[in-house]
Formats: sequence, structure tokens, C-alpha cells
Amino acid sequence: MHLPSVMSMLNGVQPEEALTYAPSFGIMPLRQAWQEEIFKKNPSLKGKAISLPVVSQAITHGLSVVSDMWVDPGDPIILPDKMWGNYSLIFAVRRGARVVNYPLFDAEGRFNLKEFEACVQREANTCKKIIPILNFPNNPTGYTVTPREADGIAKILRETAQKGVRVLALTDDAYFGLFYTDDALKESIFTRLIDQDPRLLAIKLDGATKENYVWGLRVGFITYGASVAGDARPVYEALEKKTAGAVRGSISNASHLGQQLVLKSLKSESYLAEKEDKLGIMRDRAQEVMRVLSDPKFRDVWEPYPFNSGYFMCLRLKTVDAEALRVHLLDTYGIGLISLGKTDLRVAFSCLEKEDTQELFDTLYRAVKDLEA
Repeated sequence: MHLPSVMSMLNGVQPEEALTYAPSFGIMPLRQAWQEEIFKKNPSLKGKAISLPVVSQAITHGLSVVSDMWVDPGDPIILPDKMWGNYSLIFAVRRGARVVNYPLFDAEGRFNLKEFEACVQREANTCKKIIPILNFPNNPTGYTVTPREADGIAKILRETAQKGVRVLALTDDAYFGLFYTDDALKESIFTRLIDQDPRLLAIKLDGATKENYVWGLRVGFITYGASVAGDARPVYEALEKKTAGAVRGSISNASHLGQQLVLKSLKSESYLAEKEDKLGIMRDRAQEVMRVLSDPKFRDVWEPYPFNSGYFMCLRLKTVDAEALRVHLLDTYGIGLISLGKTDLRVAFSCLEKEDTQELFDTLYRAVKDLEA
């Protein structure tokens, strides 16, 4: 039963594909197709066993489901100092966990393995369980680790697990695939965390939201990667069932229509070409930002944090307060950016036309000079 006025807007989609409840697990063809995509995008997973993805209402809901299932009050959530603010709401406010930060970059502008290891060790010394969240490409900086840095992270977590600490490693891969330089790891760090130790469980959060430019469809996935002696399938089936139960207890099920649209797109003959076209646009925008920011005139007022991927980049301001600059930019020039703390300003180059890049940063420079005066 349906209203013709609704179905008239859905060309090529049948009522049973759009209007009925989806299973709490997600529709099986989409789960299977997304698992195939994970293996294609991450060749290092060949020969390894992972769970079938469970569909969430995008990644924010996926993180909330994982938090409900796995996080206890007081658990340490290990995150860099450059982090997405919603982590605090999901894990600390809702579940009573503790967010513990380490500096994302070292003095040379690389991932700060030394501080990451020190933070992990401090928490492991007093807690039986630690929960690092690995978000690459990083929001807000747009940084993805190199393969060597990823290996270092995996080694630290493996050695921690081998000492008897339970490690729940969450990989937030929201911006996966949007890589613009050769140095960035082109696979999810999830690949480095599987089959390491029985006490190390990796949970991959990803989705069509940013990867496939369908923000409002709200389709994400929760996938497990463990170290299991023998047949891993019964373990993964148990985890999938419990995860589907958590979905059932929160939103019942993710949008059937959203899932069908993503599935039909994945199966489209033009899918890969369409993705490559959009990646080219994003890469051109990012590289234009890099070119503009190389101008020496900007050095006295800001320093860009390293970025090689994703939607965003950040500036470290040297002479003015970030929030004061944000307000001045909005009020005087009609430009909306995000301030983070006293010194950092986030720029979403993902929605910046390439030809407008020079004007944006010249205006930003002028706004800094306004405040200096």
C-alpha cells in the first residue's frame, strides 16, 4: 500500500524497495556489495576474514551504536588534539567515557607516534581496556598517515594488547578514498589491525555519506576485524546479531530507500567513472589550496597544518584569535569558517570552487590585517 504521489517521485524504484522496513542488519545485497567494496579498496585484506557490514544510519549513528555496545563509564577514548567535536558528545556525554588527547603532529609535521605511544601506555597502565579512535583522513586537518606511520600505530597497539590490555580500535573512515598526494596511506588503517592479537578488536566505521557524495541519504556501515583462532564466521555472526540488536534498540532500521539508492549506484556501470570524476574535482581544489598557500606573504600570519586528503585543512594563526577572526570574516566579508580553540581555523575546501581559492585566502589575509590594526 502506498500513495501514488510518493512513488511518482521515485523513478526506477519499486514500492517494496523504498517503503517497507529494512532489516535491522541492513538489506543483505547492500551488505554484501559494501563488503566487496572494502576488499577492493583495501588489497591488504586479501585472505583475511572480516564481518559482513551492518548498516547504520550513517557514521554518527554507527559510532553511537558502537559506544552503546562497547563503552563503559570511565573508559579512555584516545584521540588527537585535532579532533571532530562530536566524539565528545557520543562517547563522553552519552556514555561517561573520558576523552584523552595527544598532539596529532610532531615538530616536523608528521604524525606524532611518540606522543601517541606515551598516551596509550599511560592509559594502559591503569585501565584494562583502551579505545583509540583513528580518523584518517582527519577531521579537521585533512591529514592521512603514511604507510610507515600506520605500521607504527599498529605496532604500538599490538604490543599493548600483547601485554594483556584489551584494545578496541575504532577506525573512522568517513572521508576514505579522498587522497590527493602520493605519501598518504591509500588503504584504511583497519587493514593493519586485523589478526594482530586476540585482545585487539578493530571496528571499521565507514559509509556512502562522503565517499559517494550522498550526505542526506544517511547510509553507513559497521564492520568487525578480529584475531580468531579457527573459523571466524561464528564469532562475526554473533557480533553482527548483537550490533543489529543495538540498531533495533535505537532507530529500528536505517532507511530502506537510502540503502536501495546506494546499492543501485554501486551496481551502476558508470559508478567507477563517476567516482573518479568527482575525485578529480576534489583533488584539483586541494592542490589549488596548496599552491595558493605556498605564497611567502602568508608566513607571518599563519602556518597551514599538513594536509593531503579529505574535506578540510587547518591554519594555525600566529597573530590573532581564531574566534575573533571567524566572527570578523562572517560579519565583514560574508565568509563562514570554523574556529577551533584560540589559534586554529578550519577551511572546508571541499565546497570551495577552484577559481575562488585565491580570493578566499587573500580575503582571509586582509581580515587578519584588519584585526592586527
